[in-house]
Amino acid sequence: MTEPARYVAIITDGNGRWAQARGVPVAEGHEAGADVVKARLKDAVRLGIEELTVYSFSTENWQRSAEEVTTLMRMFSERILRETPELDDQGVRMRFIGRRDRVAKALLDQMEEAEAITAANTRITLFIAFDYGGRQEILDAAERYQGGGEEAFARGLYAPEMHDPDLVIRTSGEQRISNFLLWQAAYSELVFAPELWPDFDAAAFERCLDEYDTRQRRFGGR
Repeated sequence: MTEPARYVAIITDGNGRWAQARGVPVAEGHEAGADVVKARLKDAVRLGIEELTVYSFSTENWQRSAEEVTTLMRMFSERILRETPELDDQGVRMRFIGRRDRVAKALLDQMEEAEAITAANTRITLFIAFDYGGRQEILDAAERYQGGGEEAFARGLYAPEMHDPDLVIRTSGEQRISNFLLWQAAYSELVFAPELWPDFDAAAFERCLDEYDTRQRRFGGR
């Protein structure tokens, strides 16, 4: 048996398929998925998780239709404005990881303001991977690296204060990590959940954590 997971990362996959299965616009799937992020964040606090990282928008997601990308950006902006005060009241520290050179300045300003407002909170840190790609993060860190080993290299990552996740969960039944936290997840346990992300309820979350609890982590040893 291993210690309970304190640092958890989730690839929140399946919003589009959830919407398609219900015959509703994909935007409704993304809204439902955002609601689930908020709900599982509350569960994470209840379960003693200290850091929760969610894959919100990848560097590859720019390849989606202009309409879907525009809808996602608008929703992202609206959610930050509406939910930052509530998350601040709940003691949540918000931190965005990813590139910051391709989003509109107004949205970037909102992201930075949310980080500033919640910077002193300590109940849980919510890392939101936005315009994020693991390979790009490593390339960016490599440009800043001047030698000194792994710890020195890690200081060049987007959020050097982030702990390596104990557990990475992916929803929707797909079994791949899709360019997510390639450096940080080197020794993470992986659990693949069959639920589409909007259907990933508290019971499914706890089931994944229970699965983690049965693992024996060796980190290359015996």
